[in-house]
Amino acid sequence: MWMLLRRVSLTQWIFVALVAGFLLGAFAPEYARHVTPFRTLFLHGIKSVIAPLIFATIVTGIAGAGSLSHLGKLGLKSLVYFEVVTTLALAVGLVAVNLFRPGDGLHLGSAVPDAAARAAATPVTLGGFLEHLLPTNLADAVVRGDVLQIVMFSTLFAVACLAVGEAARPVVQFCEALCQVMFRFTGFIMVLAPLGVGGAMAGSVAEHGWQVMVPLLKLVGTLYAALAVFVLLVLYPVLRIFQIPVLRFLREVRHPVLLAFGTTSSESAYPSALEALERFGVPRRIGSFVLPMGYSFNLDGSTLYLAVAAVFVAQAAGVELSASQQLVMMLTLMLTTKGVAAVPRAAVVVLSGTLLAFGLPLEGVALILAVDEFMDMARTAVNLLGNCVATAVMARTEGIILPGPDATASEKAA
Repeated sequence: MWMLLRRVSLTQWIFVALVAGFLLGAFAPEYARHVTPFRTLFLHGIKSVIAPLIFATIVTGIAGAGSLSHLGKLGLKSLVYFEVVTTLALAVGLVAVNLFRPGDGLHLGSAVPDAAARAAATPVTLGGFLEHLLPTNLADAVVRGDVLQIVMFSTLFAVACLAVGEAARPVVQFCEALCQVMFRFTGFIMVLAPLGVGGAMAGSVAEHGWQVMVPLLKLVGTLYAALAVFVLLVLYPVLRIFQIPVLRFLREVRHPVLLAFGTTSSESAYPSALEALERFGVPRRIGSFVLPMGYSFNLDGSTLYLAVAAVFVAQAAGVELSASQQLVMMLTLMLTTKGVAAVPRAAVVVLSGTLLAFGLPLEGVALILAVDEFMDMARTAVNLLGNCVATAVMARTEGIILPGPDATASEKAA
């Protein structure tokens, strides 16, 4: 029996807990309150991971370039491209979630309703935003859960490590080790995910009825529609503008993209993606630099997902974010997503930090986890596809003709 239970994956346990929580809330609502504390326990664990994980991933991602000079012209072009495309991904996500409003119909309770109301009501000024960028004390920013300040401090810290050079190597190694430890720690916390999801579902169904599933399914549909629009209206035109044969490109990268979709981890598809790009004609010196760089700075699917999920929680909590508030959220996510690692469920940590920064209920994270597997597959596939497109684009800006001779040979062999 124990061996049989061990074969059940975390995703399958989440689905089991989802169904069990739904049934408990629908048919025995008086017992639902006994399992809702697991939701709080899980959310506390997620909250504890946010600051150290974001700090470690940003420092290792930026400092991993080796030196400021090593970034060079190609690095600058890549960063500009990444920022433009991720901004467009955020814009598509915000338009989709405001158009379809999947959060309507839910009534999430909030542990910080006053903070949410203040966040929605406070007018945003450029001066106030600039004054808020850097913390007066890092520990204070961590205690308050101010993700934007943590991200800004981490970014400047990473650039300082690059400027110092070899003397900062022990610090970077510490951050690399901290990154691995926090990923493992996150894995331990995710063991509680089935209990958290089951408790959240039981409490929500007991309070609001079975209709609570309708907005969640609408959320999944909204995300898939937004990702499809992003691919068609952003990535496809980019391929055409830089004269990259679309069908041949998709034929080469289809296997790693499908692998990322199935495993919900673009890291698992990295070797095959790099090999596919080389077959397509992208030189290794470009592919081995731009592709891993994109894993830290160009996660289009995760960025779009975070925009949709954050506003979804605001809608479910009855908090109407103004256009200026959503603009600030967009700017925050533009920075915060640079710390999203290409591993399953990493976006959950960033989403939690964003909700805390805007005073929105973390209960929404537990509910979203009920359908997160379906969303994770799509956003991870788009992450990898976007990075493959970015690598091919950078090759074209370096004067490389695509597809190269290797791609032509592989097509003849096929």
